[in-house]
Amino acid sequence: MSGPAKGAVSKSRQQSRDADATKARILDAAEEEFARNGLLGARTEDIAAKTGVTKAMIYYYYHSKENLYQAVLERALVSRIRQAQEINIDSLGALEALKTLVIQIVDNSSKNTNLPKIMLYEAIQNKGKYYKEVGAVSWYGVLIKILERGMATKVFRKLDPTHTAVNIVGLCVFYFCARENIKHLWPGQNLLGEEMLEQHKQDALDFIVAGVRA
Repeated sequence: MSGPAKGAVSKSRQQSRDADATKARILDAAEEEFARNGLLGARTEDIAAKTGVTKAMIYYYYHSKENLYQAVLERALVSRIRQAQEINIDSLGALEALKTLVIQIVDNSSKNTNLPKIMLYEAIQNKGKYYKEVGAVSWYGVLIKILERGMATKVFRKLDPTHTAVNIVGLCVFYFCARENIKHLWPGQNLLGEEMLEQHKQDALDFIVAGVRA
């Protein structure tokens, strides 16, 4: 390959990296905006201002505010679905698999508190339209499978796996969705501090295990 050709390839790769970095910055800013205002209240002007790009650039990459919102959901959920699916259910007992997933849910929610708030807005504003479109319901599949396996091996009591999965997730993430309300129960405490997060995680584990165990 000649020198100019190599230079063209190098330039193309750099442009691709620059574009990826710009899109990542847009998604980061959009996630914050959607967590604060939901899809209906979010403003692309504010996202552009936080990102340092023009509004036109946002529309160049994502075409509409709705597409940008969907991209934010997909980015956040794909990694969580992948992590859940990586739990080797067959090599773990049902109880250990359940504990592993519960810890994963709490840890992910504590690392990114935007997603629980966005999901709350999604339910209220959009009636779950985009939740379904990005395949978020498949995330519950791993948890349902663990619960079904636990019942089949008599480790868990007889229960409705879908209802139980919904209640388990709710117990784990409500703490983060409502923290600005429930912070008044612990005046002066940081609900996202290490000690409070560890207590929430352990309480959630104890409560869930006691609730499903045969």
